Amino acid sequence: MTQQGVRWTAEQVLALAPDAASRKAGSKLAVAGPWSSAGTSDEGTVWGLCKGSGSKPYQTVIDVADSTGPAYKCSCPSRKFPCKHALGLLLLWAGDDTAVPPGQAPDWAQQWLAGRRTRAAERTTRTDAASGATSADPEAARRRAERRADRITAGAAELEQRLTDLFRGGLAAAEQAGYALWEETAARMVDAQAPGLASRVRELGAIPGSGPGWPVRLLEECALLHLLDQGWLRRDHLPEGLAATVRSRIGLSGSPDGPPVRDHWLTLAQYDTSDSRLTTRRIWLYGTGSGRTALLLSYGAAGRAPELSLPVGLAFEAEVAAYPGTGQLRAALGERFTAPEPSAVRPPGITPSEAAARYGAALQDDPWLDSYPVTLTRVIPAPDGDSWQLIDADSELALPLTSSARSRPGLWRLMALSGGAPVTVFGECGHHGFTPLTAWAAEREDAQGPTGQAVALC
Repeated sequence: MTQQGVRWTAEQVLALAPDAASRKAGSKLAVAGPWSSAGTSDEGTVWGLCKGSGSKPYQTVIDVADSTGPAYKCSCPSRKFPCKHALGLLLLWAGDDTAVPPGQAPDWAQQWLAGRRTRAAERTTRTDAASGATSADPEAARRRAERRADRITAGAAELEQRLTDLFRGGLAAAEQAGYALWEETAARMVDAQAPGLASRVRELGAIPGSGPGWPVRLLEECALLHLLDQGWLRRDHLPEGLAATVRSRIGLSGSPDGPPVRDHWLTLAQYDTSDSRLTTRRIWLYGTGSGRTALLLSYGAAGRAPELSLPVGLAFEAEVAAYPGTGQLRAALGERFTAPEPSAVRPPGITPSEAAARYGAALQDDPWLDSYPVTLTRVIPAPDGDSWQLIDADSELALPLTSSARSRPGLWRLMALSGGAPVTVFGECGHHGFTPLTAWAAEREDAQGPTGQAVALC
C-alpha cells in the first residue's frame, strides 16, 4: 500500500520519462490549470482528467503501487510510456497535496485497475501451468537444452575459424571489408542461438576506422571474444561458477538459483539502452540490510519501454534471487511486500582508487565484465582538458569519466549539485572510465540520520 502522506519527489518522477522531450512536455503539465477531478487513493492510485486539443479531456490513471513499478493508462494517442500527461499528473501529485487530494477513484479508473488485476492473475496461472508442464517432462527439456548446446558449439567453432581467417589476412582487411563482414557473422551466431556471441561480434564492426589506435582495440576485443569462445568449447573443464558465467555471457542466463534475499531494496539507478531490435532496462538495487548490490534486467520490443520501472531513490521491501555465475550481480525480483517509498538511506562509499581495485578484482571472476557498480564518496567533478573526472577530495586521485557520461545532461546536474563541494556518486566503473548514474549532496546529519535526496544523472 502507498500511504497518502508519502509522495515522490519531482526528480523521482522525471527519472521515469522515456526521453528528454517527454520530461519537458510533462513538466509543462505539472500545474493545476489543465487538470480536473484529480485525486489519489490509499491503494496507490493517482487519476485525473487533462484538457487537450479535443472536446473530451484525456483520462489519465497511474498505479504507483504496482508490483512491477508504476503502471500507466491514458486515453491520449501517444505511444510513449509514461506519456506527458502521466508525467504531468505525477509531478502535480508529488508537489501539490491540494491539487491531487485523497478520494475515491472514478469508475473508469477502477475498471482499468480491475482489468489489470485480472490479467495479472491470469499471467500467474499461465506461468504456474508452464512451470508445471516443464517439470512434468524433464526429459524433453533436457533434449531441448542439448540441441541448443550443439547449435551453439557449431556456431562457436565457426566463429573461431572466422577469427583465424581475419588474423591470417591482417587487421587492415577488417577496415576494407566494412560493417557487412561483422553483421553477416553476427547473423550466423543468431542462427546458432548464441545471442551473447552475436552482440559482441556486432560491437567489433564499429571499431575499424573509429580513430587512432583502432587496430589495438580490435585486437583486444577479438581476444576477449576468442576467450569466450574457448570457454564455451571447454566448459566441461571449468569450475562450475566460471562455467555458469560463460553460459550467461553466451546468452544462456538460466533461472535464478540462489536463495531469495528479503530486504529493503533501494533503487540506485535506472537507465535504458536500445538498438533496432530491443530496449534493455538496467536497474541497480542496494539491499539496506544485506549490503548487497543487485542488477535487474527488463526488456521491451524495439520502440517500447520495458514494463519494469522503479523510481530512483525509493526503497521497498521485497525478495530478490541471484542468477548463477561467479561474480554475477544479476538477480530476479520476486515477491514485493511494500510499495516504493522515499528513503534517506544511501550506500556506503569508497575512494576512486578502491573503486578501480574493486573492478580489477571483479575481472578475475568475469573477464568479459565491462564495468562494475561502485559508490564513490567525497568526490568532486572537475574538468581535465577536454575531458572530465571525479577527484578524491582527500587524496586528489581521480577517475576519468567515460565519453558517454561527458555527453549526457546528467553531467551538468552533477556539477550543479556539487558546486565545487564533495558529493557521493553511484555509477559504473570500467576500463573506459566511470559513468555516474546517481548522486547525493554532502551528508548533513539530523535526528533521523543523513539527509539528501538522490539525483538521477541518466
